[in-house]
Amino acid sequence: MTILSRTSGAIVLALAIALVAASRAFAQVVVHSNEHLSSTRPEAWAMNYVGASTFMTSFGETPALAEASWMVAADLGYLPRLTEAQQRIGLHGVKVEDLNKSQVFGRIRFILGLPGEFVAELGYTPPLSYHGVQPLDLFAFSIGRRIFERDGFTESLYAFGQTGRAQGDITCPQRLAGVDDPVLNPYGCQAPSNDHIYLNYYGAEATSAWTAQAWHAHASLGVVRTEFAVEVDALTFAVRDRSRLVARGYLPFATLGGSWDLDAHWNLGAEVLYVPLRVQREIDGPTTNDPLTSVRLQLVYRFD
Repeated sequence: MTILSRTSGAIVLALAIALVAASRAFAQVVVHSNEHLSSTRPEAWAMNYVGASTFMTSFGETPALAEASWMVAADLGYLPRLTEAQQRIGLHGVKVEDLNKSQVFGRIRFILGLPGEFVAELGYTPPLSYHGVQPLDLFAFSIGRRIFERDGFTESLYAFGQTGRAQGDITCPQRLAGVDDPVLNPYGCQAPSNDHIYLNYYGAEATSAWTAQAWHAHASLGVVRTEFAVEVDALTFAVRDRSRLVARGYLPFATLGGSWDLDAHWNLGAEVLYVPLRVQREIDGPTTNDPLTSVRLQLVYRFD
């Protein structure tokens, strides 16, 4: 009888644990949605703002590289800090999202001379976690060529693209996870979210450049086809949000900058990237221009 009673007790306990686990799993509602956004939705504006900061512009004229010659470069771009009003993008511009994760974006470039005076580039952003954001498999690529050159003036054409993503706790930042105060945590974030933004695009750019001894100046115009998307993974109250938001379209841009040859191998440059972005922050409100203006630096080393 003792053995039977112990066995029965163990069975009852196991059933109780299973029922509790099942009830918790049942209580957690998973919401799936797939939405294609208009270009002026606040969520689309945010994706375009973040994605445009990663544009791999030519950063000046296409370099004159002999076949199989190569260079390496390091890029660093600054992202202006957003106000609370600009971060109010979730749920059609109602919910504040944590977009001020990182104020910088970096990339390493490998630049190779090809036959026919073409120049190819491969860009890579290392998967370093910074302020809760981590790039994942973020590669960029380009091919360019000078089409006109005379007396220190050049015209170049450049095609480029990018594939990859970044992850971070955007919709439910870690600092709010589990906070019971409804004022601080009005959407009931229970855990840090694991959101992903896909930063895929391709585009073209035309660059005019002027050279005077060791100094170079450039201005360019371009357009990018964006294929941005955000996959949300957030637990709010008892609901797990697995929404997918897609923002596709075309973004024009302009750059203005210059560089200086430090010696025969090193070059230091800077440019300003301007991307006009339209946004309608209120459903019945006006559409305004809220652009990205980013300052960028580049350090280049040319191998013999």
